[in-house]
Amino acid sequence: MKLAMASLSYFFIVVTLFIFPFFGCCANAQLSPNFYARTCPSLPTIVRNAMSQAVAREARMGASILRLFFHDCFVNGCDASILLDDTATFTGEKNAFPNQNSVRGFEVIDTIKTRVEAACNATVSCADILALASRDGVVLLGGTPWTVALGRRDARTASQSDANNQLPSPFANLATLISSFAAKGLTASDLTVLSGGHTIGQSQCLLFKTRIYNETNIDPSFATTRKATCPASGGDTNLAPFDITPTRFDNNYYKALVARRGLLHSDQELFNSGSQDALVRTYSNNAAAFSRDFAAAMAKMSAISPLTGTNGEIRKNCRLVN
Repeated sequence: MKLAMASLSYFFIVVTLFIFPFFGCCANAQLSPNFYARTCPSLPTIVRNAMSQAVAREARMGASILRLFFHDCFVNGCDASILLDDTATFTGEKNAFPNQNSVRGFEVIDTIKTRVEAACNATVSCADILALASRDGVVLLGGTPWTVALGRRDARTASQSDANNQLPSPFANLATLISSFAAKGLTASDLTVLSGGHTIGQSQCLLFKTRIYNETNIDPSFATTRKATCPASGGDTNLAPFDITPTRFDNNYYKALVARRGLLHSDQELFNSGSQDALVRTYSNNAAAFSRDFAAAMAKMSAISPLTGTNGEIRKNCRLVN
């Protein structure tokens, strides 16, 4: 949600979607789980095998790819714009404040793209690869699978300013977070369940330093533990897990919120005598309900504003326009 997601969080953690419910409906209708059934039938296996290898090397990568997908979809839709490198004449999203020295996993997507190109040349978009990889990463860490509708095409441009302005801040309060999600066609419940992506991954000290040193709605022993690796001055890139099981997709994130052990300010805002307290309690007591609802919300999020038909392109290299 780093998500980790604002990690995972700038999300997020976390995260996501439709500009209008009507548009989201129609966009979703343009995508199909069977889009590559004839043109690239080996696609699901290629992505799954590559993600299995990546997560076996580093379990955190499942969270990193999930966060990468969140940060892609939340800025002008799921179009792989976040994968574009800056050039002498082009400024992409990678160095926007929520992404700079934070989002990661680009090399994993590169590896998958190379293998897919070898099997199905100029056929599968980077946007679809990222959507599949994020699902597989969650499943590999114990999450519930969801059906990924396919048929996205890749953006030919990106916007650093939109990334700076549209990604939710880990310092935001609940009202601001709800408003940010509403602007994308997502409900407060979507916000709460998608923020649960922070059940895997880690965040940088810079993003939770203010919380552990200055906030009062925090368990004192938890604050003390986090201070040990996140000093009041310096150590900004030091990492800490969102919950006690950062490589397992479970409901410990919500249990942490109930115990006032949310790592980010935006995390704890979901359980701070506000409108989302009841849903957080539900998920803290029912891991199956959370995992089920997360899968459904991810399927919804992944259909945000896709480029289809003749829009966009199928990039040969995910880092560069053709």
